[in-house]
Parts: sequence; C-alpha cells; structure tokens
Amino acid sequence: MPQGQGEPYSFDYHESADGTVHFRCSTDQERWPWLALCPHHPLVIQTQNFWASYGAIVFAKGIEEGQWSALTWTDWQIGDQECGHAVRGVYRSLGEGGKASYTLTLLDDADREIVTMSGRGVVFRNRNFEEWRQGAKDAARKTKPAHAFAYAKPADLGLGDGEFAFIAPLIEGEPRIEALITPENGMPPDNRVISGSGDHVNTTHFGEVTRQALCLITRDPGVQVTGGEMTLKRYVELGTPFSLSFERSKSEPRTLTFALEQQGKACAEIVLRW
Repeated sequence: MPQGQGEPYSFDYHESADGTVHFRCSTDQERWPWLALCPHHPLVIQTQNFWASYGAIVFAKGIEEGQWSALTWTDWQIGDQECGHAVRGVYRSLGEGGKASYTLTLLDDADREIVTMSGRGVVFRNRNFEEWRQGAKDAARKTKPAHAFAYAKPADLGLGDGEFAFIAPLIEGEPRIEALITPENGMPPDNRVISGSGDHVNTTHFGEVTRQALCLITRDPGVQVTGGEMTLKRYVELGTPFSLSFERSKSEPRTLTFALEQQGKACAEIVLRW
C-alpha cells in the first residue's frame, strides 16, 4: 500500500525493555483523509493495522529486502466510545520463524484505548510474485458483469463526499449481496478515504464493503461496528465482481458472518459485531 512522499502514518518506533515496540501516529488529515472518519470506522482501523504493523515488523527486522508479507487472519475490538484519533500505539510480536503474529493497541491523546487488534500472517521471498499474480489478474478480467453494475444509494450506506458504494442493493429475502470494487471507486484519486496496494482488494476494502453491507442488512446507515474478525484465504481481484453471503449468529444476534466468493472460489470469511 504506497504512502507516497512525506511523513509516514506511523513513525518514531522504539523498543522498550520488555520487547514491546512503541510508535507515534500522524494526525495530518490533509495527508491521511480517512482521519475525517470516526476513529472506530473499520476502514480506519484496517488502514492503521497495515501501516502500524508493517512499520513495526520493518523496525524489528522481521522482514528483509526481497521479502513480502501477507496477512492471513486479523481481529479487532474497539475500546473507549468517546475516544479521539490515535496519537500513539504499542505493538507486541508473538511470531517466530517467518510466521508474523502480533497484537497492536492504539491510544488517543488522553491515553484512552481506541482499539486492540491481533494479526497473523506469513513472510516470504518473492518467488516471481508479480508474474504469478499477473496471471491471476488476467484470468479475473475475463469475468465481467453481464450489464452495468448497479450500486446501492450512498445515503443508505452512510457515505459522505469522496466515498463510493461498493455493493449492489439488498434483494429482500436473499442472504447474499453482490459487490464490485474497481481501481476507480476503490483507489485514489477518485476515492479520497481509501487506498491499497493497487494489486488486489485489501483488508481496508474488506472492512468497508462489509460495513456497507451491514448498513443495508440492519437498515441503519449509521450503524457502528464494535469489532470483527477476518480470515483471508485467496486474493480478491480488483475490477471483478464478487459476492458476500451472510448469516446472522443465533447465539449472538448482533453478529454477522460474511463469506466472500469470487469466480466460484471462497476467498475470505469476515465476522462483524455491532
């Protein structure tokens, strides 16, 4: 996920005696427009998760030049409801031998806990990563909507200026929602609050597409996500439709599980709580 020129989102990393890594967070809304959103917005949390964890891994020399990292699982739980945006954070590494595992806590300027996240992933050498990813992207481009994709109304999804719908309207009685994230609606410069690697749909997009789906399912464009979990199985390609099948938990009424599929293949499972 490129961050361009200037100050990074997370910086000033240093390690304490107990091995935890501390860092500061940028509050520059002009540079990071997603800071205009609520601190507990899933898009905000997943963006912070990427920048802060990657920065900490680099600082701790857990990744070397020529290596890549891939997140395979993450969860999060929001903290103080009245908190502001993050000014600092604490990272704890739990993994060894190429298995990146960590916890991450972000705090505001009053030292209130905003969110605590955990993550697992893998670190690997290139092995012609760009080449085999190009084949997957070319195959995905052959799957196009049979007609122009009809997106849900932005007002029904709680979207503001510079934000884009990713999903189609909910069909009554159907536990399934169609989605399409493209380089145009899911990346800068058109989308001002979300970005990614540009190679595929990222966890920031997953957080937002499932939040939008939750708005339609609950009929509440202002619904606040309080926590969630993502299990990532396959890359989801930009510019190719995918679907979100959903099921409400019987034991926890305010919990939904989404199964993401693209081209008939299971790609991710995402749980949201509100």
